[in-house]
Amino acid sequence: MFVMNKLFLLTILTLSVIGCRGLKDSGSSSFSDSDSPYVKEEPKVKPTVAPKPIVIKEEKVKVIESPDDVSYKYYVIIGSFKVLDNARTYKNTLISEGFTPVILENENGLYRVSVSAYNVEMAARNRVGDIRTDYPKYDDTWLLIRMR
Repeated sequence: MFVMNKLFLLTILTLSVIGCRGLKDSGSSSFSDSDSPYVKEEPKVKPTVAPKPIVIKEEKVKVIESPDDVSYKYYVIIGSFKVLDNARTYKNTLISEGFTPVILENENGLYRVSVSAYNVEMAARNRVGDIRTDYPKYDDTWLLIRMR
């Protein structure tokens, strides 16, 4: 009987050691770390995404609908259309959003809708960035350089 009790205790002890070793690998806490008063929450940091590069195209264009007769070297383009009426409809949508768009026509008959125009490239690039930031739905805004 003494040998059997010894064997029984040895078996229990062995199983306990094996069980504890298993807890070490899988964690022994009975509550999640978020329930612990000793766990500090790390602030959630939004991953930064590199800005999309600005597409730049050089084209010969003429201004066909503009409130002024001034021509610029750099145009911030927010839309392109094959049909003039579609460009006009889009222009009206942009006006309702606070933009002051003009319509340009390139040599291939495409209508470009511009929302800003500049003679300084950096100012035009900054405006593209501002539009992309302030209006995420216009993240494909690009820069047209007017060829003479």
